[in-house]
Amino acid sequence: MAGTGSGAARPGDGATRPGDGAARPGPGVVERRLHPVTPLRRAWAPVAVLVGWAVHDPDQAQRQLSRLTTTTLLVGLAVLIPAAALYGFLTWWFTHFAVTDTELRIRTGLLFRRTAHIRLERIQAVDVTQPLLARVAGVAKLKLDVIGTGKKDELAFLGADEARALRAELLARAAGLAPETAAEVGEAPSRQLLRVPPGVLAVSLLLTGATWGTLIAAVVVPTLLWLATHNLWTVLATALPLLGAAGASGAGRFVGEYDWTVAESPDGLRLDHGLLDRAHETVPPGRVQTVRIVEPLLWRRWGSPRSSGAESGGGWVRVELDVAGSSNSVLLPVAPREIAESVVARVLPGVTVPTAAALSRPPRRAARCRPLWWRGYGLAVTDTVFAARYGLLRRNLALVPHAKVQSVRRTQGPWQRALRLADVRVDTGANKTVTARLRDADEAAELLRAQAERSRTGRRDALPDRWMA
Repeated sequence: MAGTGSGAARPGDGATRPGDGAARPGPGVVERRLHPVTPLRRAWAPVAVLVGWAVHDPDQAQRQLSRLTTTTLLVGLAVLIPAAALYGFLTWWFTHFAVTDTELRIRTGLLFRRTAHIRLERIQAVDVTQPLLARVAGVAKLKLDVIGTGKKDELAFLGADEARALRAELLARAAGLAPETAAEVGEAPSRQLLRVPPGVLAVSLLLTGATWGTLIAAVVVPTLLWLATHNLWTVLATALPLLGAAGASGAGRFVGEYDWTVAESPDGLRLDHGLLDRAHETVPPGRVQTVRIVEPLLWRRWGSPRSSGAESGGGWVRVELDVAGSSNSVLLPVAPREIAESVVARVLPGVTVPTAAALSRPPRRAARCRPLWWRGYGLAVTDTVFAARYGLLRRNLALVPHAKVQSVRRTQGPWQRALRLADVRVDTGANKTVTARLRDADEAAELLRAQAERSRTGRRDALPDRWMA
């Protein structure tokens, strides 16, 4: 991993910039290397460059390959394979990591040394993932969500047991435990809340409009093109991407969300899932900015599946998240509504999901702005949460705790001003916006003022965002 300082301390905090190869850990800090299987993974980089060139310019690649004799090809392989192996070995040999009292340091680079300083208090989630081949080899990848970064830092690969132990140590130190005891704490105990059976997941995907839409498009569009052009290459160039999209929306989601399990622990809600690539993720406590409860049309009246030995009515829902400093975005792929709401209550303590009856619709004149679709909009503001609903066929109910609102805006277009309507937008710490659409103009003005006050008092009274709080 070429750490470039993502999540790193700012100058003045003891950060080492790229090129400061002389940086070394202090006394008592032990540097460690990645698992010895890592060079096999990194050795593919030179090969990937050649494959990328061949894909980018297939005609030129074919001409160059046709000129090669058998002897030249064998000599090229004899040079390429040892060079790739040497590259993999050197990148592994010159990569070290160490956990200090305050940060995780990752040093890498052969000619140009780079050191990433990741402060422990800025770590929001530590996930353990195991791709299929990694599971066979008994290794795992450690991914870290850090405040202020766009992508996860990672350590790939570690032994599976070492990855879990390091994850527990990082979380314990981020929680403020003493360094001498953090390594001995081990992984916090957990209690399973919910497991999504594979059959339920498969049925839910079959009842999703996007799956059928892409499948129908993959059949209809190539057929029409063939009737119009009778050109096989045009049909294939259109059909293959559509079939790939259909597979990604159906089979891809099934593979990624297979055996989805939610467990509760002192360091947050733990999510385990995956058929081929197994992922072990954590929803950080206190960092959830928005929760969305999604109801596709065909899920609303579907029978209640058994999940964790419980049965509930009210149809199925999907629960998605916006988490500050984390890319984890799904809490539940499918679950009965009542069970989903009980899990939401653990993510947002003290928050009760408003019922459909509690959501107020826009005034009827809003139909002039959004005919028919205005009926899907709704708003409810409770003592703890700002809740806005949108969507008619695929309903989405977005819940934003008042303490997570960063700013409030009231917007009006020309047609809205003529109809005395306005939108109220709340911005969260995850750089996302939730909008209450087409409200009465006077109601929107009052909502703007009241929401600003609720957000101020909510932040004042909120508990600190700490691990294991």
